[in-house]
Amino acid sequence: MNFSAEKASRKWPVGAFRRGGAAMVTAAVVLLCLGMQAGPAEAARRAPSFPWDDLFGTRPQRPHKAVRRSAVPLPKPRPAQAPAAAHAPAATEPEPPAAGTQSPAAPAEAARPSETAKPADVAKPAEPAAPQLSACRQALTEEIAIAPSIPDIHGAGGCGGEDLVRLEAIVLADKRKVAVKPAAILRCKMAAAVADWVRTDIAPLAQNLGGGISNLDNFDSFECRGRNRVAGAQLSEHGRANALDVRALGLANGKSISLTDRSVPRTLRETVLHSVCARFSTVLGPGSDWYHEDHIHLDLIERRNNYRICQWNVDDPLPQVAPLLPAERPEEAPPREVAAKSDAPKADTSKADHGKSDTGKSGTGKPDATKSDDATAPDRSAETKPQPTKKRRQSRRF
Repeated sequence: MNFSAEKASRKWPVGAFRRGGAAMVTAAVVLLCLGMQAGPAEAARRAPSFPWDDLFGTRPQRPHKAVRRSAVPLPKPRPAQAPAAAHAPAATEPEPPAAGTQSPAAPAEAARPSETAKPADVAKPAEPAAPQLSACRQALTEEIAIAPSIPDIHGAGGCGGEDLVRLEAIVLADKRKVAVKPAAILRCKMAAAVADWVRTDIAPLAQNLGGGISNLDNFDSFECRGRNRVAGAQLSEHGRANALDVRALGLANGKSISLTDRSVPRTLRETVLHSVCARFSTVLGPGSDWYHEDHIHLDLIERRNNYRICQWNVDDPLPQVAPLLPAERPEEAPPREVAAKSDAPKADTSKADHGKSDTGKSGTGKPDATKSDDATAPDRSAETKPQPTKKRRQSRRF
């Protein structure tokens, strides 16, 4: 086998690497020569940068450019003849900078407030404005009712409401208070309607009964439930704090007038009926359903075309039932007279019955032939008379 340098590149690729290395050496020499001719500054700029140049600190560091800070222009001083500001906040004087540390931006930093200012000098955050009261809340003053406002209620299923009050008492025109027992949680409009009803209609009515009205028996007010407490029923107006159940009226003399009691005079109950039906949208009492037999339901529900419901049957008083057993006979009463018994009438009646049984017989005890023939003989005069005949019309088919 013959080996030569010329044929080595044909069999092994080592020769190709050798030629490539020679070319790289030639290129490096050319670059060095060009750098020497261009000058040191140009060579430094064109010199390739390798990641290991700064490893041992051999690469010269380039000087950084100086940072130029632009001075912020300050406002012009206030003229001496200018009027003084009405509400000018007190200016806070900045602290003087330390000696030897003043920079070109010192005037701009002096204009800014100091970071170490006192907390009293910092402006306080504005307090949230109080919620504006509704027109009903402004009208329902302490001269009309004791009804403090309570927070809004937002319960499950739409229960609750806004602009709620706790109606504790109603103030009459003569400054007397009618307590609501217990206090009722109602909407402001419903509480105002109840207060107006008591002040205008009930107070004059109860003045002649027992010294005036003293309290209002609250059977139910706000309660998150369905109508008539039926599970799954439509939400009641009690769940919206828009209804009140009244059971009785308390008088100043200690007596109580139940609005569903039949023993109460009918004229009084009818007067109350007319007053509530003129003020409230719904009035339910005895006769509407068996859920309202012992109280009166009042609410202010809004219906289409201002439709109202007034169902309250004012029943008559129950009749007085007589005692089942008679009263005992007094001891001083005279003895009762008893008729004497006699057998004479019975004998006369027996003879009359025996005579009636022999009327159809002769003296010998045989039946009378003449009477029996007359009784059993048919009336022939009736046979001689022509009997009227009925003509029947035959239906003909055409």
